[in-house]
Amino acid sequence: MVKIFGILISTLTLVSCEGTNTLKTQKPELERIMPKLKPDRYNVAFLIMEGTYNTEFTAPYDIFQHTQYRKGIRAMNTFTVANTSEPVTTFEGLRILPDMDYTKDSLPKIDILVVPSAEHHLNTDLKDTAMLNFVKRVDQNALFMTSHCDGAFVLAKAGLLDHVSSTTFPSDIDRYREMFPNLQVKDEVLFVHDGKYITSVGGAKSFEAALYLCELLYGKEIAESIAKGLVINWDLEEVPRFIRQ
Repeated sequence: MVKIFGILISTLTLVSCEGTNTLKTQKPELERIMPKLKPDRYNVAFLIMEGTYNTEFTAPYDIFQHTQYRKGIRAMNTFTVANTSEPVTTFEGLRILPDMDYTKDSLPKIDILVVPSAEHHLNTDLKDTAMLNFVKRVDQNALFMTSHCDGAFVLAKAGLLDHVSSTTFPSDIDRYREMFPNLQVKDEVLFVHDGKYITSVGGAKSFEAALYLCELLYGKEIAESIAKGLVINWDLEEVPRFIRQ
């Protein structure tokens, strides 16, 4: 009986150890679900990467995503793109699972590209040729190319702002002018719209630039409705801006 009991204990211990080892070696995988893009909508892609700042991403995302709840307009499909399918960590620590990997996935036609600011947009990101080439490719067919805060550095490095006016984060205006001396830089405004390029100072004012694009596409009433839904006081006439379409 003692011998049988000892064998039983040994067996249970072995099973227990195997179970523990299994738990240790198993790594849960995050399931990436491709977004369902509805037809007859604008496709709006948000270019995210390590160190993306929350506000410049979430502010325009909130505005554009809310177009889906307005009737009688061509609303927006909103989705994220990155150079990976793995989670991206924002500067503030938010982990985002990109919808699409622009280095591998087959992407739909992008009507509007949003480039939020990221931690390394003034240095190492500007050496990312794959990312810059992606931005250039999108620009060929996009209706609008937009940036917030230091996202303008990416558009400028890609050579897209050479013949238009633009702006960036107020504290980085001097650096922007120094790095791209041939650009037509506007300061003391919250956003600049020149041609199909819309650049904003970023931060909480990213809401204004996004609402402006909504008013441009859908009219004042729709823009005011979206702003009201997000408890934002919106009046384009009160926003310091530079517009040259």
